[in-house]
Amino acid sequence: MAAVAAEAGQGRAAWAVRALRWSARLLVACCWCSGAIFGAYIISFFGVAALRGEAARWNESLANLYDPAAPPATLAMGAHFATGGVLLLLGPLQLIGALRRRLPVLHRWLGRLYVLCAGVAGVGGLGFILARGTIGGTVMSTGFALYGALMAAAATLTYVAARGGRTEAHRAWAIRLFALTVGSWLYRMEYGAWFLAIGRDGHTADFRGGFDQAMAFLFYLPNLAVAELFVRVRRRTPGAAATLGATAVLLATTAFVAAATWFFTLRSWGPGIAAGLLG
Repeated sequence: MAAVAAEAGQGRAAWAVRALRWSARLLVACCWCSGAIFGAYIISFFGVAALRGEAARWNESLANLYDPAAPPATLAMGAHFATGGVLLLLGPLQLIGALRRRLPVLHRWLGRLYVLCAGVAGVGGLGFILARGTIGGTVMSTGFALYGALMAAAATLTYVAARGGRTEAHRAWAIRLFALTVGSWLYRMEYGAWFLAIGRDGHTADFRGGFDQAMAFLFYLPNLAVAELFVRVRRRTPGAAATLGATAVLLATTAFVAAATWFFTLRSWGPGIAAGLLG
């Protein structure tokens, strides 16, 4: 009887691990699709506007982004936008195990590009904050500066672990870095979800409302926590209950990303892509 019970327990644990693995793949696929749409929006709207000499249109998306009297800040933000679009497209590719195993050279070179872009995106954002600050004042500047610093640190530690041959540490930091790089994309979607569910309560035009100040940190800390949960579950052999709990978190995150992507594509990203390409 004991042997039968142990075998049944092992079967449940194996099923739970498979569920976790597939829920993670589903989340990555959903993030990739959403990130690709958002990346297209960034490139077509912000990038095309800059190439046409119409960087002032950036302020249509978020006030105070462009100031003709502050070219260093504009350059820093332009670098942030350009590298951010690359990150959204490359990130999911680097998490595909089959690609790492079959094309390790491609994985390494894409990884170098990814880490470089993450570092530039983080430093570019920090440069803009140092040069001009943010529309939301001290709280928003602090939250965004911490985000940029974490991005740069995670990119560095991902590269250092890879160079040192510490595979598990490299994968863990790569997962954390990916969770951070999707932060700017989640920032828009979380605002959309709040406006749809609650309305404009907590938001002000100068981004100094209660919700605005909370969002200065919440657009990256929760996804970093989800990444940390996934990393820790991978390192251990948890029970079926803990594994299924992690699976539930990943599935809930996937549902949110899918719903928010649909909303934003219809209301913002789709029209923004059209406006950028058609002028």
